[in-house]
Amino acid sequence: MTTTVLRTADELHARVRVGRRAVVMTMGALHEGHATLVRTAREIAGPDGEVVVTVFVNPLQFGKGEDLDRYPRTLEADLKIAEQAGADALFAPAVDEVYPGGEPQVRVSAGAMGERLEGASRPGHFDGMLTVVAKLLHLTRPDVALFGQKDAQQLALIRRMVRDLDFGVEIVGVPTVREDDGLALSSRNRYLSPQERHTALALSGALFAGRDRHAAQEALRARAREVPATHARAEALSALGESRAAADAHAVAQAVPGGPAAVRAAARLVLDEALRLSPPLVLDYLALVDPSDFTEIGDDFTGEAVLAVAARVGTTRLIDNIPLTFGTFGAAS
Repeated sequence: MTTTVLRTADELHARVRVGRRAVVMTMGALHEGHATLVRTAREIAGPDGEVVVTVFVNPLQFGKGEDLDRYPRTLEADLKIAEQAGADALFAPAVDEVYPGGEPQVRVSAGAMGERLEGASRPGHFDGMLTVVAKLLHLTRPDVALFGQKDAQQLALIRRMVRDLDFGVEIVGVPTVREDDGLALSSRNRYLSPQERHTALALSGALFAGRDRHAAQEALRARAREVPATHARAEALSALGESRAAADAHAVAQAVPGGPAAVRAAARLVLDEALRLSPPLVLDYLALVDPSDFTEIGDDFTGEAVLAVAARVGTTRLIDNIPLTFGTFGAAS
């Protein structure tokens, strides 16, 4: 398959459409995470559909002092990766093609959800992100658009924008792709020195620690449901030397559902240890949130949640997250 490079919306609109169009939006510097998005788009579009990858470094979502100028531009390499993954077209417009009159006076506001976590650390970032996503959705006119779950808050905001503003497009989230050591794939990983990369592993390490703590709690609570807290049952277990296990299991069953506090504590322990590494990991935030609005969940929360972390290692800022399910015995992602 040969991937066609398109520079203007007119070129894109001139293409004959047959079947579904699936779009993967990127800022370039493609890696295996992007390739996974493209392959998933190919599956969704099917052999008769079309996969379009956009490559556009959006100036609106970079704040003062952020890495707009040094953000990698690797179009030739991007084209090769997109082609190998099954893209039909690569849409790589210039800034004045996307913003023909300069920076737009009217923009999409991310609202209250866009001011939390990443939004608090990077004011205006999500307004710029949503504005360009809205523009690219209009320019590419897809049936479905795919985004990585690594940028969980971004994905949640895009879904909210599409729902609130009645965009006629399906949004699909694709699970985070990780390197063998657990580090989430990111275009910014290339900035890390070997020592910095070692420190950066604390991000995924903290998430995995929180996940494992959650899974252990869920397993204990599941066992507790199978251990009736009756005197006769306790006596029978005692005869088998299992009374302590029964008591422990029952205690867990009576504890706060899901144990969000314990999940946070397990993750923070890893991050606190990374503060003492050289170079240290400088934590921005650790949060356990409801993905519908990115507010912190309470101890009585049930349902899907996101454990998210952001930190700096040297001059590089990294984010990561994992999904967790609270209130369903044995369900941990």
